[in-house]
Amino acid sequence: MGKPQKVTLKEAAALINDGDFLTFSGFTIWRRPMAFCYEMVRQGKKNLHLFEVNGGTHTEVLAGAGCIGIWESCWVGHELYGKLGEALAAGQIDGSIIVEDYSHGQAVARLLAGAYGLPFIPTALSMGTDILNPKYDNLKKAGLRDGSNPKIPLKKYDIVHDTLYDKGEILLIPAANPDWAVIYASQIGTEGTVRVFSQRYVDVEAIKAADKVIVIAEEVVPEEYIRQEPDRNIAPGYAVDYVVELPWAAHPTGSQFNYDVDADFMRAFYQASKSKDGYKKWADEWVYGVDSHEAYLEKLGVNHLQNLRANTVMGYSTTMKRGTR
Repeated sequence: MGKPQKVTLKEAAALINDGDFLTFSGFTIWRRPMAFCYEMVRQGKKNLHLFEVNGGTHTEVLAGAGCIGIWESCWVGHELYGKLGEALAAGQIDGSIIVEDYSHGQAVARLLAGAYGLPFIPTALSMGTDILNPKYDNLKKAGLRDGSNPKIPLKKYDIVHDTLYDKGEILLIPAANPDWAVIYASQIGTEGTVRVFSQRYVDVEAIKAADKVIVIAEEVVPEEYIRQEPDRNIAPGYAVDYVVELPWAAHPTGSQFNYDVDADFMRAFYQASKSKDGYKKWADEWVYGVDSHEAYLEKLGVNHLQNLRANTVMGYSTTMKRGTR
């Protein structure tokens, strides 16, 4: 296999078709491919099917813009900068977004099964909870478990008897195999080897489970350099299809050892997302009001970005103001 194709941000987002099944890197407010999500909003993507171990700021940006048709996960929010996913909740209430609820562990299990190439994975996670109540199977209620979409399992789960050790009932959770994994990375080698400077979360599983992979990287570095410490890498080049080199691509979420979470920006977005008018005003300024990632960074300003920049030893900004006890 050859090395991944290098494309622009606009070209990468154009690869996504309406209705595609996506998953993303990171965890809540860390290492989210925000610039990519902004660009999908600008390009007017619709009816996206998202599967996430948990949602975050990127989810809310897409939900507020009306890009999401189906969302499968366990939680969405901005951690201490906004506990709830206001835009997603509004979509669930008005019926524009189908929300399928899994526990955190079950969501991880689905990606794990997808990464292993299994149709399902046996587990006892969250058995006995209302997550398994048939009346909350919203994809079934919408008539979408009819086999017409190969990415949607015929059942949300199954429960079978353990025939090997006779230990009773066991839960079978279906695999998740998205069309696309969109991964934000700290570095990528010229031949496509991927590195992150922080916790890996379930990025490795997302890459393996997805049909195609887009990596949005802070920088492209020589392949011979990145292979000197293979234990720091999360994926080989043959697992990646497209690469976008784009500094500050995770803003306002954080990228450990690159830059911190932009707390003020995220709080302002959370407040704006509480109403459709508020979201529209915010998006008109920060998404539609800039025609490129470069224009977005220019609007933020060099001094603002420099304050977020991480100390290369500590891994976080030593200049930004933080709370005190």
